[in-house]
Amino acid sequence: MNNLPGLLGLLFENPLLFVIVAGVLLLSLTFHEFAHAYTAYKLGDPTPKQMDRVNLNPLKHLDPLGTIMLLVAGFGFAKPVPINPYRVGRWGMFWAVAAGPLSNLLIALVCGLIMKVLPREVLVETNVAGQAQLSFVGLALITILGTNIVLAVFNLIPIPPLDGSRLLGALVPPLKRAFDQFEANPSSFLISMFLVFFVLRQPIGNMLSAVQNWAFSLVF
Repeated sequence: MNNLPGLLGLLFENPLLFVIVAGVLLLSLTFHEFAHAYTAYKLGDPTPKQMDRVNLNPLKHLDPLGTIMLLVAGFGFAKPVPINPYRVGRWGMFWAVAAGPLSNLLIALVCGLIMKVLPREVLVETNVAGQAQLSFVGLALITILGTNIVLAVFNLIPIPPLDGSRLLGALVPPLKRAFDQFEANPSSFLISMFLVFFVLRQPIGNMLSAVQNWAFSLVF
């Protein structure tokens, strides 16, 4: 029996699903970070362009530690896009940050619409035991839908450095100052990761599962 955690465990349990999930995660995280960079650039900040982040090349957005965490823990992150708030202003910052989760919601919406219009026999097939199961197309689409829903909702959690804290800070300036002071602490990242992955792991997991299942119920 395989006891490896995260995506590494999936690699041995179901190699095909591993390839699908890994590919979808890679492309979805890339599109998320590209959306941040492109929006900030269009709103007047040249920093993302100068850092070569207005780019759909996944290698420009991968973070080594975040990738390792994805493989081992099942949770991870991409390289944050540098945005100069003085270039884009308060509301420009809001929209540049919001572009990331919105890009994932857009992918999920398009994927859901495709699943609604495709014939059921394209999404579901019968295995040798006569049981209904997802076809390769159905598995790929449901993975894209679920992954992007999770990325959008997870990033809206108002804990620095997640997008939710940036959005809340743009809406409520005193909170932005508090978040900035927190992130100035060299240990802030470790504190946030401890909160997300240990203290709040179960409630966050329950919330993400509930939203994901609701999305699945709309297409099946």
